[in-house]
Amino acid sequence: MSGIYARRIAVVAASAALAATTGLLTAPTAQAAMPTPVSASTARTYLGQLSVSAEGSSSGYSRDKFPHWITQSGACNTREVVLKRDGTGVVQDSACAATSGSWYSEYDGATWTAASDLDIDHMVPLAEAWRSGASSWTTAQRQSFANDLTRPQLIAVTDNVNQSKSDQDPGEWLPSRTAYRCTYARAWVHVKHYYDMTVDSTEKSALQSVLNGC
Repeated sequence: MSGIYARRIAVVAASAALAATTGLLTAPTAQAAMPTPVSASTARTYLGQLSVSAEGSSSGYSRDKFPHWITQSGACNTREVVLKRDGTGVVQDSACAATSGSWYSEYDGATWTAASDLDIDHMVPLAEAWRSGASSWTTAQRQSFANDLTRPQLIAVTDNVNQSKSDQDPGEWLPSRTAYRCTYARAWVHVKHYYDMTVDSTEKSALQSVLNGC
């Protein structure tokens, strides 16, 4: 893990701690979108800077090593914050559960009115992250990654679509809605670059192909 990444994660953790103590860490207003990823040109530059290597082993991997969903504010955990952020007209009860609203799934173009039909996808899946460098991170660092609301790492999408994606990278899976693939590739590279993860050669080729068409 690079010194740059270690410093970044320390800043993220310190900012979260400060926000929590000052009451500033509140659910964002609905914007129906995850944080905007870097531009296609920047993503192409970032992709060229990523280390290319064969995927590491899944040995030792467990979702429990990436604690989520953590409390973000009051009774609201990360999942509930993303549901509020990515939806339209979302109403939450006193326990922060979404009781009504509308969600458009960017991956497949479906619209849902029940929160139970949505999964919160990790853009870079947890198991993929483990094989791309996160196996050497601390649990605290993995927790920050799994609950990252600042980078384009979390997005509400149709649950069975998220499940079909599973832990596959863009060399193996891309959204069926082709209009979103450029954003998807930009977000994937943005996250991998920020967290100093590796890419394998097939993954990199797939990302280059998408980004060159953006």
